Amino acid sequence: MDNSDNKMDSSGPDLIAAIDMGSNSFHMIVARYQHGEIRPIERVGNKVQLAAGLDENDLLDQQAMRRGWGCLRRFAQYIEGMKPDVVRVVGTKALRMARNRREFTRVAESILKYPVEIISGREEARLIYLGASHTQSDDHGKRLVVDIGGGSTELIIGERFEPKLLESLHMGCVTFTSRFFTDGKVTASAFDQAYYAARLEVLNVLKSYRRMGWDEVLGSSGTIKSVEQVLIASGVTEEGISRAGMEALRQKVIEMGHVDHVQFDGLRNDRGSIFPAGLAILTAVFDAFRLKRMSYSDGALREGLLYDMVGSKQHEYVRERTLNSLISRYQIDKKHARRVRKHALLCFKQVAKSWRLDSNDRELLSNAAWLHELGLAVSHTRYHKHGDYLVRHSDMLGFTSYEQRAIALLIRSHRRTLPAHLYEKMSAYYRDRILRLSILLRLSILLNHIRSEDSLPDYLLSVEGCSITMNLGSGWLVRHALIEADFEAEKTFLDGAGYTLNVV
Repeated sequence: MDNSDNKMDSSGPDLIAAIDMGSNSFHMIVARYQHGEIRPIERVGNKVQLAAGLDENDLLDQQAMRRGWGCLRRFAQYIEGMKPDVVRVVGTKALRMARNRREFTRVAESILKYPVEIISGREEARLIYLGASHTQSDDHGKRLVVDIGGGSTELIIGERFEPKLLESLHMGCVTFTSRFFTDGKVTASAFDQAYYAARLEVLNVLKSYRRMGWDEVLGSSGTIKSVEQVLIASGVTEEGISRAGMEALRQKVIEMGHVDHVQFDGLRNDRGSIFPAGLAILTAVFDAFRLKRMSYSDGALREGLLYDMVGSKQHEYVRERTLNSLISRYQIDKKHARRVRKHALLCFKQVAKSWRLDSNDRELLSNAAWLHELGLAVSHTRYHKHGDYLVRHSDMLGFTSYEQRAIALLIRSHRRTLPAHLYEKMSAYYRDRILRLSILLRLSILLNHIRSEDSLPDYLLSVEGCSITMNLGSGWLVRHALIEADFEAEKTFLDGAGYTLNVV
């Protein structure tokens, strides 16, 4: 499958940046990308505790949102003026849960001047593994990576730079602090409740992970870094984390009695309140997986975002594999999809300059062409709507949340009436681009209605604003009455979207 438009190469922009809006802390990394290497030049992090602002109805309170916006205003100074294709901004568990996340992200986008993506748990796990694996030697053998965040814990088994198993569990140091240490008291009973809750979460995935196995274990979160630093400062270890060391820490935090009193050499003051919950989760992971030792990795989600952004062949392969998996699972007519894609990209090439479409738009159109008939696996009736639903609710590794929604909308729009109410929910910038990509996909499908290229002419497509002209050559439509009828109907559909279609 030819789908390899890389976003960046070694001759591209030398500054790239990623912002990770986590459930506990917001982090930003700015790096220089030159000669195929990423070299961090600025790292900034702030404790925001977004997850602590979620109420029982999964609504973020104003205080938590203001903390987040204040942090982003500081970050914005570092990335001002950078091009959109070299900056990634993502939200994780707390924003996945928040029912009013759009209220937060709308302001966040106005502050940063870049789009915000809310990534799925499995996509977060994939990116974490990507970041962690790039900080290690490129050895053969499997590695287990554990990342304990504020709202979720990601577990990944991978080999070299490719993840094999991915899970995101509903447990994090902020949410578990609110759940088990509500009044701030740290007792043996509260610690054990948090520990056993974490064990139950891990139990859901334990069998498949043990079956696959691993050769080394890495931890990549602030919680794991804190535990290691405390153990180093106390002389228990020179590096890494052991089960015996964590048991000694457990006894000490219980003796301290309250989250406000949790203080250790090597532990930042702003992490004391969530340290007992993080320690309980990490201890449960150690025991469930029967781990003896864990090493700490500096690479995590934000580093993974950078490596994903530079678009190496390995990362492009993840996207291609996701597409192939969907094509196989839903038994898509690959031959027909390939024809539609060919003509969609031919149409794109002829109008891209006039409509100011770029390589990212081309890739969206290509992916939607491959998947446009996905919904036929459910039913022929309204299959464009079924396809929309399946894409929106699938785990599409390698794709951002915006790309996934855009592909779903292109599939939803590829036949019948264009869904104006769905486009109205988008910003003007994205609305115009996706609507125009929808039109190109629709035209390519009409050209391939008879599912054969034998009779297609060398056509010309031109546009001027909202006016579209398709030149099929003298007399061709007269000889193909079915396609002629399709184009007549299409004129009415496009007119309803504010576009005029002339076919000659």
